[in-house]
Amino acid sequence: MISRAHWEMSEDGTPVTLYIYDLSKGLAPAISPFLIGEVVEGIWHTSIVIYGKEHFFGSDGISICDPGGTVLGEPQRTVDLGVTYIPRAVFDDYLEGLRSSTFKGDQYKLLKHNCNNFSNELSQFLVGQKIPQYILDLPEHILAKLSGSGFGQQLNGILSNLSASIQPTNGRREDSPDYVQLTSAIEEASGEIFSEVSRYREEQSRMSEPVEVIPSAENGGNHVTSQEVDDLEAEERREREERKKMRDPPVVFRDLLDIRVEFDALVGLIDGKLSPEEMQSLEELHQYMLEDEGSWALGDSFLTFIDRLLHDKTLSEEVAIKTLNVLACAALKDDVILLLHQDRKEHILMNYANEVDRLPLEQQKGLALFMCNLFENISSSEWMLYISEWQLGTTQISNIRVTTKVAVNSLLSDNADLKDRGSAIVHNLACKEKMLQNKNLRRMLPTGSVSKVFDDVAVELTMAILQFFNSSPPEEHLFRCMKALTRFCQISSQDVPQLIQMIGPNPSTFKGKSERIDNCIAEISKKLR
Repeated sequence: MISRAHWEMSEDGTPVTLYIYDLSKGLAPAISPFLIGEVVEGIWHTSIVIYGKEHFFGSDGISICDPGGTVLGEPQRTVDLGVTYIPRAVFDDYLEGLRSSTFKGDQYKLLKHNCNNFSNELSQFLVGQKIPQYILDLPEHILAKLSGSGFGQQLNGILSNLSASIQPTNGRREDSPDYVQLTSAIEEASGEIFSEVSRYREEQSRMSEPVEVIPSAENGGNHVTSQEVDDLEAEERREREERKKMRDPPVVFRDLLDIRVEFDALVGLIDGKLSPEEMQSLEELHQYMLEDEGSWALGDSFLTFIDRLLHDKTLSEEVAIKTLNVLACAALKDDVILLLHQDRKEHILMNYANEVDRLPLEQQKGLALFMCNLFENISSSEWMLYISEWQLGTTQISNIRVTTKVAVNSLLSDNADLKDRGSAIVHNLACKEKMLQNKNLRRMLPTGSVSKVFDDVAVELTMAILQFFNSSPPEEHLFRCMKALTRFCQISSQDVPQLIQMIGPNPSTFKGKSERIDNCIAEISKKLR
């Protein structure tokens, strides 16, 4: 325990300390490699210690106790954030304001508006700096990795129960009912998680049993061994690391729109036409886009509000256009993935995008801009490639299919702006760095895996590109598509070159347009021999 003298006010100000706890109690490093393919050091809970008290946010709102005085005990580590010169009375007033506004107990959300957001808020108020970024990034990181997984939802529930058990204690921690409850919850979580890991290992073991692939002398012409699978996976990891180093930046449109102009125009169009709940959603959008609040500011009904703006025929068509433009600006923000994951159940955004070929032209342009800008961040670009299907009418659709549909529709449009955005989406899809390019490893993946689906997508996009080539595109659009074609020849090394030869035009037709295009043509030509 740190001595009380540490917190006393001095000429140099009052020290501010971040307490960091691991909710998993050491479990995260052991199980994360099996769940998300990399080591997560901990599931972090944080608090701020100042004026001799520990302050944290949970399902009961803001709580205050003696340092180390919760059921979690002593922190795993501490970080000295600096000193503050803000008087105690001012801090107390500020804390009371948070308690009755943005950090009420009913506003607590484990992965969107949690203890770490609260600690970050206090840190910026007291010392003008954020808490460590690795703590703030963790919820989005976990959510992106586990999205679509049934166990991801299970883990969310387990962690919610653990966080709800964090309470100040009175007397010895071991005698506290909350301590007993937390210990029991951790033990129960450990059993559930390790049970899931065991099941995962069994599935992986079955997947690495002899699988029929391309005949080779080493495997007798029929099967590969699990060692060969491991070798291929190691090769793929090396390829992936190399691609990360050489990652091509996505084509996005950062400066095309002025968010203040677009937001003000939207407000003017819908003024006086919203319910009180919708007015609240509009205010949340204002906080997120113009006041630089995190996406946690967007409430549970926010996407229902967006759905109305996109579909309500009693509103001006311009409303949908301005809504899409605002979303296109939001797509560039680091934490937009949390907004996207709010849509896992209703699929409001992707169901709308699936209607792209029936939308008015200006809405098509706004939609294409939104989807193009989503490639700015790795997590949101991965969201666009999700393969999990859902029923829309009589059709099964998925994010990857809708993304492809928007790309093709835009690329083959007669409108110059749509072609520009379509060529950018095609480029970004082709240059997505996490696509498995090792064809032997892809053959061993189960049916429906991302890379097997992308083989089909590569063929569909290739056909669109070849049709697009007949339209005499400008150099920039031609380069994006030629570069995409180069990648597709690598990803689908049989089907794509055959399509090029069967359908045409031959890429060599465009020799001399620019040096960078000539370099792409040279790479494609190697695959056509």
